[in-house]
Amino acid sequence: MTSDLDGRTALVTGGAGGIGLACVHALAAAGAKVHVVDLDGEKAEAAAGAVGGWAHAADLTDPAAVDGLPAEVDILVNNAGIQHVAPLEDFPPERFTRIQALMVTAPFLLIRRALPGMYARGWGRIVNMSSVHGLRASPFKAAYVAAKHGLEGLSKVAALEGAEHGVTSNCVSPGYVRTPLVDGQIDAQAAEHGIPRADVVAEVLLKRAAIKKLIEPGDVASLVTWLCSPHAGHVTGASIPLDGGWTAA
Repeated sequence: MTSDLDGRTALVTGGAGGIGLACVHALAAAGAKVHVVDLDGEKAEAAAGAVGGWAHAADLTDPAAVDGLPAEVDILVNNAGIQHVAPLEDFPPERFTRIQALMVTAPFLLIRRALPGMYARGWGRIVNMSSVHGLRASPFKAAYVAAKHGLEGLSKVAALEGAEHGVTSNCVSPGYVRTPLVDGQIDAQAAEHGIPRADVVAEVLLKRAAIKKLIEPGDVASLVTWLCSPHAGHVTGASIPLDGGWTAA
């Protein structure tokens, strides 16, 4: 338990599960009051209730829903995301568009709303949940890779514009994290290749990683919380891999 973020207010998208939920708990443990935003309102209520925060049910692909969220926050964690896997020639255009709306346009709109207040207070932290796929590509993930690369660029622009106002903006770029989204991919790959789940993790997902172990959501949340702390005031415009050596290979 620390008090680095006492008096600060945070907003976490996709905050009711996986990495987002871990971030909610870590930020609250550091002293922040947290707005939990999620498509699933019941899960958002449960997550917010556990930390004494506020819950918001919102479809972030709808700009009107984004406009209904709090703008006066000190910390913004853009974490919400979805995945779809298909060859380019078969990739549904409407799914591609939805992924860009959720993972690029929504972060842009949220940053745009939060910056005036951050500038006025002379302090702010923006953390954008990227991925190793924001730094490298994999086949069959056109929308996800495109969105994460776009988020990386958006984050750097926010860093350059926010620096003189005391606002930092960074990306955290995890490899494969033990989340429901990744569990779904493991099941799909196991069925497709006819191999056990454990072999999918070691031989498919983590083939390029030096450390053959899924990352825990809490480890990602610890890095997010550090980036929001006073100790990280000179870290901005960065993309920090948390990938077990995946991008080093």
